[in-house]
Amino acid sequence: MESLTSCLAQTHANIEIVIGDDSSDIRTRNLMDTTYLHETRISYVKNEPPLGQADNIASLFERATGDKILLIHDDDALKPDCIERLLSVWNLYPDLEIAFGDQYQMDDTGRVDVEASQQLNTDYHRTEAVVGLQDTPGRTGLIQMMPNNGWLANADLVKKISYRKQYGIGCEFVFGAQICIAARKVYYLKEYVSFYRKTDVSMSKTTARSTTAAAVLAYDFLKALKLDKSLEPARELALKRIVPIVVSVYARNHQPMQGLSIALAHLYAYNYGLSKRLYFHLMLILKGFASSGSYKSSTQNG
Repeated sequence: MESLTSCLAQTHANIEIVIGDDSSDIRTRNLMDTTYLHETRISYVKNEPPLGQADNIASLFERATGDKILLIHDDDALKPDCIERLLSVWNLYPDLEIAFGDQYQMDDTGRVDVEASQQLNTDYHRTEAVVGLQDTPGRTGLIQMMPNNGWLANADLVKKISYRKQYGIGCEFVFGAQICIAARKVYYLKEYVSFYRKTDVSMSKTTARSTTAAAVLAYDFLKALKLDKSLEPARELALKRIVPIVVSVYARNHQPMQGLSIALAHLYAYNYGLSKRLYFHLMLILKGFASSGSYKSSTQNG
């Protein structure tokens, strides 16, 4: 319950904590009925049957009554001054719609890895060079500069976009992209405001090699998305990160032709052949052809 504890410890105390319990046991319900029985800031619902990720989060948004919403997953946590610091940006820009900051990376035990945290934020384009109001808000979501949680946004915009189960476990990426595309003002605060827990067993890792992986669903969404010309560079940058993952997924799932066609269509994702990753993936694809019987060696032909 580290996530809940971090919410209750916020220096900005005028908050409502909305919980949707999708677990298969009653441990959280028991905690609500005992430890947090008299905590008036908590609004708890046990989902029976479980709603699934997208519908559960969408229901949280709908239940929220405040004018702003912050999402935090149960594996992650907030710094004590997270809401206070993000909310302060609205004092500078009253018509702001979204604010977010940096994330610490922690392990299963809650230990923060400072070096990994710096790399995490750099990898997602959170650097000193782009602090402040974003020139192209949509870019912020497409390249995943805005984290999946720990952001603060106007409730009306959050509820309008919401999470949609049609995108499966790609719903996080789709929400982040769509809400930033819809926003007019998005602010990046160069301060650590939340903690992201990198676990050995997580949704991203357990589904990474499935054709229903978040990366595959994000790729399909990006390819079909109609964008203003100004956002095309952001789409390409997003695909540069996602394409190698998708190619690997298809190669490992006996769909080598699909993997090959995607790789060849996006060679910039492999630095036009200068990336060693391309040759590793081509090796996987060749193995896929061989195992499926659709590849015949020259020896077999002659």
